[in-house]
Formats: sequence, structure tokens, C-alpha cells
Amino acid sequence: MNAENTTRVRLVETAARLFHEQGYEATGVATILREAGVHSGSLYHFFSSKEDLLAAVLDRYLEKLRPEILDRAESAADDPIDRVFALLDLYRAGLQITHCGLGCPIGNLALELGESKPELREKIEANFRNWSRGVCGWLEKAAPRLPENLDLGEFSLFILVVMEGAMMQARAFHSVEPFDAALRQLRRYFDSLLAERSTSNRIVSGTTRRRKG
Repeated sequence: MNAENTTRVRLVETAARLFHEQGYEATGVATILREAGVHSGSLYHFFSSKEDLLAAVLDRYLEKLRPEILDRAESAADDPIDRVFALLDLYRAGLQITHCGLGCPIGNLALELGESKPELREKIEANFRNWSRGVCGWLEKAAPRLPENLDLGEFSLFILVVMEGAMMQARAFHSVEPFDAALRQLRRYFDSLLAERSTSNRIVSGTTRRRKG
């Protein structure tokens, strides 16, 4: 990586950290420059505005989703359902590292920006879609063990909602217990889905045997 690209990456990664820690609006350009160790000319060489820098941050999160989050969950577990919980464990670890002071960076930005910046909202949506798409891929591998009428796409979105809500509650209570409670309920729901399919398979198997008899 040449010096120019190194400077751009440093600006994006510094901005990502500061937006996560302080929020987008509360983070001034001067703070980003100081923390990144670059001058304003370098910033405006790459980005036309602070908003343009935020767009690059959101693109960076999208690029890092697979190698730094989804791949790590896949490496931690072979079973596709266990991968879901390995993924959620990564977010739990992040809560512990920050003493529940920081939530999901994408979720935080979604709440802060709201409808004020529609072009950036599209990038936030892309991050959420790719996250749920990755989870849906795991659910598809587990489909033979889940109820046949379960909408896997909607279920993956539900898991995203559980994660985001659990992180928000952990921050509010300054404790991982709400996060753990949410995951326990999600695990119970998975168990009920697995049991439902198992019961359905036994009924079908019994009916088939009776017909053959």
C-alpha cells in the first residue's frame, strides 16, 4: 500500500473509531485530523466533506463484514446454527471490552442519522442487508432441521433485531445481562423450531410406515 492509500485508510479508520465512540455529529473534523495525524489538506484531498468521509466509513464496514465478522463466526463453529451464536458472541465480546459503553456502530449511526441523510441511509441499509444475508446463508444450511414453512429471510432479520435490541439494552443497563437474556430466549426459540421439525418428521415417518403396512 502506497503512502497516499495509507493516509486515506488511516483517515477512514480513525473516523470510524471516533464516530463509534462519540457519534457522528459530536465528532469534529479537527479531532479526526488530530487523531489521524494528518493535516486538513490530506483530508480534503480524499473527501469533499465530513459526510463524504462517513460514506467511506460505511463502505469500509461493508468490506470488513465478511472477513472480520462472518468469517470469524464460521471459523468458530461448524454447525450453521452454532455459527449464529458464535456471531452474537463476537458482539458480546465487544460489549465486554468497552464495558457496555458502545453499541453496534451501524445501529448507532442508523439511530443518529435517521432520515436526515437518505444517501447515507442506503449504505446503512446495505450493511444490515449483508449481515442478515450472511445469517440467512447459515440458516439455509440448517433448513432440513427447521420447520418447512419458516421464512429464513425474515428469520435472519429477526436475529438482527434481537442483536441490535440486545446491544441497546446492554448499553442502557450498563451490563451484558440483558444481552445474555435475549440470547437465552433466542436459543430457546431455536430449540422449539428444531423440536417442531423433529416432531413433524416423526409424524410423516409414522404415517409412511402405516401406509406401507
